[in-house]
Amino acid sequence: MRIDRTFDLLENLRLNHEKSDILVAKREGNWVKFSTEDYVRNARNFAFGLLAMGFKKGDKIATVSNNRPEWNFVDMGMAMVGVVHVPVYPTMGDEDYRHILSHSDSKMLLVSDLPTYKRLFPIAKKIGKLRKVYTFNHYEDVPNWTEVTREGFNAKIKFRDQFDKVSASITSDDLLTIIYTSGTTGLPKGVMLTHRNILSNIEGVENLYPLDESDRILSFLPLCHVYERMVNYLFQKKACSIYYAENLGTIAQNMAEIKASAFATVPRVIERIYDRIVSKGEELRGFKRMVFFQSLKLGEKYRVDGKHHFWYGLRLWLARKLVFSKWQKIFGGSLKFVISGGAALQPRLSRLFFAAGMPLMEGYGMTETSPVIAANHLSEPNSLLIGTVGPTLKNIEVKIDEDGEILVKGPSVMKGYYKDTKNTEEVLEKDGWLHTGDIGTFEKGRFLKITDRKKEMFKTSSGKYIAPQAIENLLKESFFIEQLMVVGENEKFASALISPNFEYLHVWANDHRIQFRDNQELVTHPKIQKLFQKEVNQYNKSLGKTEQIKRFRLVCEPWGPGTGELSPTLKLRRRVIYNKYADLLRDIYSYAPDQENRGSIKFNDV
Repeated sequence: MRIDRTFDLLENLRLNHEKSDILVAKREGNWVKFSTEDYVRNARNFAFGLLAMGFKKGDKIATVSNNRPEWNFVDMGMAMVGVVHVPVYPTMGDEDYRHILSHSDSKMLLVSDLPTYKRLFPIAKKIGKLRKVYTFNHYEDVPNWTEVTREGFNAKIKFRDQFDKVSASITSDDLLTIIYTSGTTGLPKGVMLTHRNILSNIEGVENLYPLDESDRILSFLPLCHVYERMVNYLFQKKACSIYYAENLGTIAQNMAEIKASAFATVPRVIERIYDRIVSKGEELRGFKRMVFFQSLKLGEKYRVDGKHHFWYGLRLWLARKLVFSKWQKIFGGSLKFVISGGAALQPRLSRLFFAAGMPLMEGYGMTETSPVIAANHLSEPNSLLIGTVGPTLKNIEVKIDEDGEILVKGPSVMKGYYKDTKNTEEVLEKDGWLHTGDIGTFEKGRFLKITDRKKEMFKTSSGKYIAPQAIENLLKESFFIEQLMVVGENEKFASALISPNFEYLHVWANDHRIQFRDNQELVTHPKIQKLFQKEVNQYNKSLGKTEQIKRFRLVCEPWGPGTGELSPTLKLRRRVIYNKYADLLRDIYSYAPDQENRGSIKFNDV
C-alpha cells in the first residue's frame, strides 16, 4: 500500500503483518508483548480520545518518557488526527523544560512515571496552555493516559465521521512533529518535521540493510531523538519485532535474551560495552590473557575488503573461535549488523567488530535532515569505507561549500525552526540548501568524511586552525580516557581537559598498588599523571605539530548529561565545561585568578 503519512505504516502492519510481538517491553522481569491488533486498537482509541477532548489538527502534545510501546500508541494516535507530537528528553534541566513546554504551545503532557510527574507538574501548572499531565505508569490518584483511550473508546461512534474527515485531510507535507535539539549552547530550537521529511528518509535507507518480519530489534536510544525515532518507523515498515530495553545498564542482557538481529546506537554505548569486555580480558591470566589481547590487536587491523594474506586469515579464524565467538554470545549470537550515529565512531572499533563477525557501520545526519545524510552499508559493492560516514543517500543532494561546510538539499530537510525565522534563515537558504555546520570532504569521490564542527574549529595565536573533534576522537581510543575537550583558541598551543575512564583506571591503580581515598586524590597521583602523559605522547605522534596536546589536566569526575557536561545526545557542552573548569584552564595557560583567556569564550561565560 502507499505510505504518505506515518500512520499509514500502522495501517500497512494491520493489513499485511499481523504479529503477536510487534512491540515488546520488559516489566517486572518478564517480556510483555503487544500484537499488531493491540497497537492499532490503542492508537485509534487515543486518537478518538483526543477528538473527544476537543483537540484540533495542529495542536501540540508533549511527551517525556522512556522507550515503551505506549510511546508508539500515543505517537500514532496523534498523527491520525493531525496533532503534532513534541517528544522531549527525560534528562533535561528545568529551564529547558519550561522553555520547550511553553514555546511549543503544548496543550497536554504525557510522562513515564511518578518522579517525572512530580518534577514537571509544578512547571506545567504555570504554563497557561497546558490542560493536563498524564502518566504512562499507573498510580493511585494520578491522571493516567488510559483515561484518554477510555474516553476515545466510548466516543467512537460520535466522532467517527470527524475522525475519517481529519485523517483524510492530512497530507505528507503536514507537520508531524517538533523536535527540540538539545544543542551545546543556548536554549533548544524546535525543528519542524513533516510526514514527508521522515518517510523520505526511511525511503533513503530502507534498502541498505537486510531486515524482515523475522528479525528482532533492541531499542534503547531515546525515541525522542530523531535518529531512534526514524529507525523505529523503519523497523515497523519492515514489520520487525521491536523490543525496548529496560535501561542502558541492561543492554547486553536484553540483547542476549531476545537474540537481537540489529540495533542502532551511538559510539559512547559501543565504547562502554567494549570497555567492559576489555575489563573482563584484564582479569584473565597467562595464555588466555595473551590470546585475548593479541586478538584485539589482530581485529584492529581488519580490512573490510577481505584482502588479507593467508597468515592473517588463519590467525583471524583462530581469534574468532577462541575469543570473538564469546563476544557474539554477549550480543545474543544472531546479530546481523549495528548502525552507529550521533557522533564520530573510532575506526578501530568498527574494524574490531567487523573482525568479530558483527558489522559495525557508521552513518551521519542531524535533526534538521530527519536525520540521515550518509551511511555505510553492505547492500552493494563499494559502499563502505571505515573512517568515513559512507556514501550519501540517493534521494538527497550533498555538496561541500567553499569554506568546507557540508550543505544538504532534498525531501528530508526540515520546514524550519518553530517560531524562529531568524535562525531558520541563517541555516536554510531560499533555494533549499541547508547549512549543516559540519566541515567535511569526500574520500574516493563518494564517501563523506566529517572533519569537525564549523563553529568548534579555532585558531591558535600563530593563526593555525585546529579541529578539536578529530583530536578528541583520536585520544578517546585510549582505554584510560572516557571524555576530553581540546582547548587553545588564541593561545600558543593546544591543551586538553581529560575525564578518565575511572572504571578502568581504578583496576589499573589497584594492580599497581596505588593507594587513594577518592578520584581527586587518584588523578593527582604522580604515577597516574605519568601514565596519562605517556598516553598523550603516544597519540601526539599521529598529530601535526600544531595539533599536538602540549599540556593537559585530569578532572576528578565523569562527564554526563545529568551533570551538564554532555548534551542528551552525548556531545560536549563546551561552554559548560569552560565555566566548570575555569581554574584548571587558567592553570594550563598560567593566567592570574582575575584574568580571562584570550579566546572568544570567556571562563565565566555561561
